[in-house]
Amino acid sequence: MLRRGTTALIMAVLLVLSACAGDDDGGGTTAPQGTTGPGSSAPGGGDGVTTANTDLGTILVDPDGRTLYVFTQDTDGESTCYDDCTALWPSVPADASIGSGVDASLFGSTTRTDGTSQLTVDGQPLYIYTPDTAPGDTLGQGFGGVWFVVGADGAMIGGPEAAQGGSGYGRTPVDYGDDY
Repeated sequence: MLRRGTTALIMAVLLVLSACAGDDDGGGTTAPQGTTGPGSSAPGGGDGVTTANTDLGTILVDPDGRTLYVFTQDTDGESTCYDDCTALWPSVPADASIGSGVDASLFGSTTRTDGTSQLTVDGQPLYIYTPDTAPGDTLGQGFGGVWFVVGADGAMIGGPEAAQGGSGYGRTPVDYGDDY
């Protein structure tokens, strides 16, 4: 029998996952940006979007060293992560600069339904995962079978078949079913 706290955590994770599957309309993807976004500065004061070596290989990280993720439920370059979903998976602002050593031609932006612009890689909107607290953390890899780390080449690392399952909080196995 599950303890009350574990049950509450599972319910909270399921609520967030269901919110992440919303069908809000977003804008289209724009042409790739140059070596910097419109703001021409890194939000965290770092060197812009760059790479880091992790146990998953060389991955993309934001200016603060946080791992970048894609959401497989996003389609045609449009974000489907809104409301409660963005509390756990904030979007990466399109004005994040692109650091040296990263192929700037891979990046572009998409307009979210709230009018803000979100950074994309290879046409896919980018996110960070709030439980990743230290640079290089990859706790969101395989979250719910729909969230995946992005490699230095802009490609998703793994995929639904490589999902590690679990809630992303200590990898507690949870059966999410097929309704994302």
